[in-house]
Amino acid sequence: MSSEQLATSTAAPSAHALGHRPAISRPDALSPAALADARRHQPLRGLIGLAFVVPVTVLLSIGANGAGHSLILLGPIITFALPIMAMIAFWWEDWPGVMFPRHWSGLYDTAIVVAGGVLLTVLGQLVVNGPDLIGVFAPDSAHTGTYPATLQLSGCIFTIMLQLTLVCERRPLDGFGRIPSGLAALVLCWALGLIAWLVAVRSQAIAGEEYGSWFVSIGLWQMIFYTTLRGWPFARIERRWLRLLLGNVTVIACGWGSYLLASGGLGWPGARITAVAGTGIGCVLLVSMLFEAWPAIRATDSLALGRTIAVSVTVILTALLVWSLPMLAHALGVPPEHEWGWTTHVTLNSLSTVVILHVAVWRRWPARISSPEDP
Repeated sequence: MSSEQLATSTAAPSAHALGHRPAISRPDALSPAALADARRHQPLRGLIGLAFVVPVTVLLSIGANGAGHSLILLGPIITFALPIMAMIAFWWEDWPGVMFPRHWSGLYDTAIVVAGGVLLTVLGQLVVNGPDLIGVFAPDSAHTGTYPATLQLSGCIFTIMLQLTLVCERRPLDGFGRIPSGLAALVLCWALGLIAWLVAVRSQAIAGEEYGSWFVSIGLWQMIFYTTLRGWPFARIERRWLRLLLGNVTVIACGWGSYLLASGGLGWPGARITAVAGTGIGCVLLVSMLFEAWPAIRATDSLALGRTIAVSVTVILTALLVWSLPMLAHALGVPPEHEWGWTTHVTLNSLSTVVILHVAVWRRWPARISSPEDP
């Protein structure tokens, strides 16, 4: 996947025009020129991007007074900010940043993401733990923090946002116009996520940790089908109702099946399932967005081979991080019961956020190799 798939122009987008599908899930999202450009500039463009992605990921992972405190303080805020980032990238297509000079455009969108993440975390704290601002920013024995209780709510909302955006192709809200549709999507996903959380978790029908791991498992398959595979095998089904039906059923079934396999077959606890699936999501974005599916894009003669390479690289990288990050958490003094949680924070929260910001919001600035499709 290329940055052109998420931010195709530096001109302000029309307030009334949304494409038939999000660019990320169109099978022909890359023009021949953009594909040739990705082949020519990768992996150099991705390696240059790592100079931004790695330090900022480290900062978000350990920068708030150590690894353990960063997890508790920043983890919920970043998770609540993810639906806002999805709205800007997939619905607003980088608005309002595209209204400003390129070098500053990402700054405005990032400010919206940060401010929105903080405000929604405060709202999440109100819903889950009651009105306690101190618990959001300085939790202690007298003030219940947002970690981990609010994560089941925020993770559910983000998964629903991706399901509506990618799998449902932004329908039925896309007819409202670009900006209203994005806001409507955010409100709808919050409403659905809140209802689901109240019915399943607040009622104690399902343990919060298991509830969260099930949604993250679905999120992993959303990213595999609609980012790594760019909508395959659904994207070329011409009948929209059939395409949407099969996409929704398959993604949810795969998420449910992988969760049952991990929990029942392998005996993994919910925190470990969340960490593995969350790491997979981060690796999908790293491989398919930052490196534009390199080296899979080199397989010019076989789409099947290219897809196989992309998935294989993602799986190998996921396995490496799932093996190494818990050991790093232990070395950094993260409490044993939070080692899997910190692994999730590093990959699903920090890494995923920084990759999307760098590619889709900042459009690889300042470390940027221009594309032939750029104006």
